[in-house]
Amino acid sequence: MKKIFVCTWLATLAVGALVAVPAENARVTTSFDADWRFLKTDAPGAEQSQFDDSEWRKLNLPHDWSIEGPFSETNLTGGAGGFLPSGVGWYRKHFSLPKELPGLRVFVEFDGVMANSDVWVNGFHLGHRPYGYVSFSYELTGHVNFNSDNVIAVRADTSEQPASRWYSGAGIYRHVRLIATDPVHLGHDATFISTPKIGNNGATVHVETRVVNDSQASREISVLATVHGPPHSAPDGSYACSGESRLLSIPAGKSVDVSFNIEIPWKPRPWELEHPELHTALIRIRSSGQTLDEETVSFGVREFHFDADTGFWLNGRNLKIKGVCLHHDGGAFGAAVPLGVWEERLKTLKSLGVNAIRTAHNPPAPEFLDLCDRLGFLVMDEMFDCWTVAKNPYDYHLYFNEWSKTDERSTILRDCNHPGVILYSTGNEIHDTPNAELAKGILQGLVAVAHEADPTRPVTQALFRPNVSHDYDDGLADMLDLIGQNYRENEILAARQQKPTRKIIGTENRHERTVWLALRDNPPYAGQFLWSGIDYLGESRRWPVVAAGSGLLDRTGAPKPMAFERQSWWSDQPMVFITRRIEANTAGPTDPGNEPAEQNVLRRPQVLFPDWTPENPHPHEENVEVYSNCKEVELFLNDKSLGAKVLNADASSRNWRVACVPGTLKAIARNGDQTVATNELRTAGPPAKIVLTANHDRLPLDWNEVAFVRAMVADAHGVLVPSATNLITFKISGPGVIAAVDNADSASQEPFQADERHAFQGKCVAFVKANAASGKIILMASAPGLESGSIILKALPPAAPR
Repeated sequence: MKKIFVCTWLATLAVGALVAVPAENARVTTSFDADWRFLKTDAPGAEQSQFDDSEWRKLNLPHDWSIEGPFSETNLTGGAGGFLPSGVGWYRKHFSLPKELPGLRVFVEFDGVMANSDVWVNGFHLGHRPYGYVSFSYELTGHVNFNSDNVIAVRADTSEQPASRWYSGAGIYRHVRLIATDPVHLGHDATFISTPKIGNNGATVHVETRVVNDSQASREISVLATVHGPPHSAPDGSYACSGESRLLSIPAGKSVDVSFNIEIPWKPRPWELEHPELHTALIRIRSSGQTLDEETVSFGVREFHFDADTGFWLNGRNLKIKGVCLHHDGGAFGAAVPLGVWEERLKTLKSLGVNAIRTAHNPPAPEFLDLCDRLGFLVMDEMFDCWTVAKNPYDYHLYFNEWSKTDERSTILRDCNHPGVILYSTGNEIHDTPNAELAKGILQGLVAVAHEADPTRPVTQALFRPNVSHDYDDGLADMLDLIGQNYRENEILAARQQKPTRKIIGTENRHERTVWLALRDNPPYAGQFLWSGIDYLGESRRWPVVAAGSGLLDRTGAPKPMAFERQSWWSDQPMVFITRRIEANTAGPTDPGNEPAEQNVLRRPQVLFPDWTPENPHPHEENVEVYSNCKEVELFLNDKSLGAKVLNADASSRNWRVACVPGTLKAIARNGDQTVATNELRTAGPPAKIVLTANHDRLPLDWNEVAFVRAMVADAHGVLVPSATNLITFKISGPGVIAAVDNADSASQEPFQADERHAFQGKCVAFVKANAASGKIILMASAPGLESGSIILKALPPAAPR
């Protein structure tokens, strides 16, 4: 990632506020998220400075207005967009710049605007970007006033629908920054750090960047880079080393590319999945003893490669990529997702054994990749869901020829310093491929762009029915550095057997055991990405369903029973989990997501229930299914052993037919004579109370910080009542707000921005944020006929940047 060096401002950048210039003209970056005005309709003339926006809604960014609803069967987005609204939204922000600033260059950076955005400053049109998932920057220099009011205006348009196969959101849904630099400055996203040589006694760090001279005179400069390792990286406790380019002369109005190496003289601590150690490089432009510009870039020291015979290698270790596909929405938060939501979700996935993420099917927010770096996730960074052949009337195919290479290049330059990123994907299930010459011409151009922007990473594509479109026969598949295929695991294995030099990976795969065995038992198969990791909004085939339920986790981030089966295959930590199976899984289609509505795998009936409170009150037998990676599991009902079963070589579950008697069902997992994991289910009585729990009780004042407060309808003994559907009302006091509520029910159209929610299978969630830097936040939950629950959270000052 590229972390821009931030100098201290003398005043926050807000409506009418002045921004002070640092003593030395180094880079200055500040958040541009606060104090915007918003209008949810078109407003001709709103790009002009004098336009009256006094009645517009005041808000801070990021902001997704579509998630505010309402849900409606008549919304033009249809089921693909979760039946949520679309249209035109305007944003305007007033700001002032100090009179000392004209000597600097001023830029604004948007991490993402959905979609078809136009940006103006003081009535001057800065540019247009149709793709809502890419980051972009505009220079404001020459178009802004100093020591007086300026207005930046943004129009975002999602009115033409359908335009997406999943929920996309609407508005300025990612962060915005204002940047001021010296006229001699580093190019936008121009710095690339790589580690071409890693040894036992040191490593070589390669630095590439571009210096731009926007001044009126030629300048003599050098570029200095200082690498900082994790604390105590070096034997003597020091962990910094530097290198500098030769002295360069840059004519006025020109730029120059700079590259040089830095030698780390000690064995560096590598970026690993279990210990994701991060280094930083401070890049400075120096001239006559002065720093003109600087930025800090985070990177990892690591080596990876794919092998045709043995799959994936990281730092000399052969391992399987155990990935999941994720769409960009955060459930109740829509597209504007606080990082704390992603952190909770990714940590849960990590606990299940997941080690990789595919950003389906678009570039993610930059801070999402930061988080993957910190938590130790591999990433397939995907670009597009279509090329020139449409999947929807108003999707990206309308803009592909004009914008695809620009969008791909800017994304790769933005993301190339993330150690977790190991793959770029040029597209998902591309419908151009039946026309081989068209598709090969496009793919050749996309692969060339990727290799030019970043020659250190391979390029793949999520091939769709390649035997139908003859991708393995016509040469298209072999244009990829790594061949990726969605589903049909036997086909990709056969393609590799046909040509043993092919390197292969599953880019989208089902949850079934046979799919896992195809990966486990075939060394050339580098990895798989399950569809999907988390339930997501949209991709519904019928009202009233508003979300897709194919995830290991539900929309609130809670694991489903099938997640624990996956954990038993993918995790090394001893575990055991009990569930009831009421029938076999519904057979899924060969290509999920492309089947008729009546066969939609994304809305299959639930067959697993993690409780010992069946709906049937009469004597009967239950099929108890137990997932464990331990050598032996013994099942008990009310302390009576029902027998022990050993680990199955074919990864199948361990099942017992059990007479349903109220009480406690308990599983004890052992390795040898040692008990290493237990799990139990208890029969619930009538609903009696609400029990609240939170993922953490300390809540910094930060847009990214969120507490997940889970409400459970329980009996008098605290056992979950899985049939409870009570309407739970939340009430908050102190320095906090209820940011959203949810219950993971894919067929619920209740609003997310509310203070009440029906329980679904006995549970719902309130997401809480702090709105002050100190104090006690008290959240209460109540429902008629139930004892209320409460929980206390502590508001804290803003934390250090993530």
